Amino acid sequence: MAYIANTEKDRREMMDVIGVKSFDELISNIPKDLLLKDFLNLEKPLSELEINKKVFSTLSKNQCLNKANSFLGGGVYDHFIPAAVDHIISRPEFMTAYTPYQAEVSQGTLQWIYEYQTLICELTGMDISNAGVYDGASAAAEAVLMAYRKNRLPKALVSETLNPVYIKVIKAYTEGVGIEIVTVPSRDGVTDIEALNSLIDDKTCCIVAQTPNFYGIVEDCFEIEKIVRKQTKTLFISVNDPISLALLNAPSEYNADISVGEGQALGNKPYFGGPLFGFMASKMDLSRTMPGRIVGATTDIDGKKAYCLTIQAREQHIRRDKATSNICSNQALCCLAGTVYMCLMGKNGIREVAELSMKNAHYLAQEISKIDGYSLAFDKPFFKEFTVKTPVNPQKIIEELNKKCIYAGIKVNVPSQKDDYLLIAVTEKKSKADMDNLVKALKEVK
Repeated sequence: MAYIANTEKDRREMMDVIGVKSFDELISNIPKDLLLKDFLNLEKPLSELEINKKVFSTLSKNQCLNKANSFLGGGVYDHFIPAAVDHIISRPEFMTAYTPYQAEVSQGTLQWIYEYQTLICELTGMDISNAGVYDGASAAAEAVLMAYRKNRLPKALVSETLNPVYIKVIKAYTEGVGIEIVTVPSRDGVTDIEALNSLIDDKTCCIVAQTPNFYGIVEDCFEIEKIVRKQTKTLFISVNDPISLALLNAPSEYNADISVGEGQALGNKPYFGGPLFGFMASKMDLSRTMPGRIVGATTDIDGKKAYCLTIQAREQHIRRDKATSNICSNQALCCLAGTVYMCLMGKNGIREVAELSMKNAHYLAQEISKIDGYSLAFDKPFFKEFTVKTPVNPQKIIEELNKKCIYAGIKVNVPSQKDDYLLIAVTEKKSKADMDNLVKALKEVK
């Protein structure tokens, strides 16, 4: 307890107030076998130089993406990040140890959040965006709760082609709320439209569909929207890859009510799977049900442009049972990186990233399909990810190629089918040599 400044007198006064005579009596309810009986077996103290050597020695064991030829995807992607992104977000005005819970104290923070919201609205075509949430999975779950607050209908339809992690988080968020989660089966790698049509009814609060979906395939959201509109109160929640929106239809074009997704591809590294940031945008009439916070622009008493929090229905500010969410902050620095990335790249830059990713993915898919025993699992349009049937268990392929410093992808299971597949993601960073090396390695797996 050397780092705690309480004196023996302080501790005695606290125990007197609590009503115990000793520290042992205070913790008497803890089982004896859980109590620490000896000192921790720590290494001897090290100097700063020795610690640096030890840390870098440990770090060198990692097979990071700068060394490995990575085709990992499934929601987190290895896109190129301009050096200016890290430089700008590392400025002391932005990178602090404290998340700006009370963002209203800083006009600079409010301004970049406002710009972030504007950029997300431009990307999705939606009317309004919040300041971001923790990740794409929680954004999807919060969107379901938004729909429920809007129409109070007890059933949510979730496409089987949605990222399985998102489905788990949605179920966790809605447990105990009174929302029944019904999975819509897939057919040939996409949402089964006939099944969706049979499952929707006047008790359905929303339909959640992802495009490109978890298997990389572009869903027919126009057809899904037609089914949604058969019920006047049902909302359409679209889960999107932000990079894909530079080429594919914006959610507003197929009349989605809410657009959510994982923003990591916008200027954030994979970071071993996190931290991430989720984006959330919707039609204007849903703004009062949106979680988190929303920054607006106004003018101050002197007529100068100013920014302020316009909606902040969080548990910090209002009664807990009236709050739209227990999200009390956002992934501020990750959202800022996304903002800087979008500003640096511009519309043409993001479109070029999307085009290169798509061209690379289609080249690699074509080459893999030429290998004996390998084929595309689904004959459907895809963006930058595709699912492959393999002659051996995908896990064996992943393990064998790991030895060659190649991350071949991730093993995925299609619930409506028995086989496991290999999901491969390709970004603009992949050269022809990188992709040809993967093809060569796949040929060598027996």
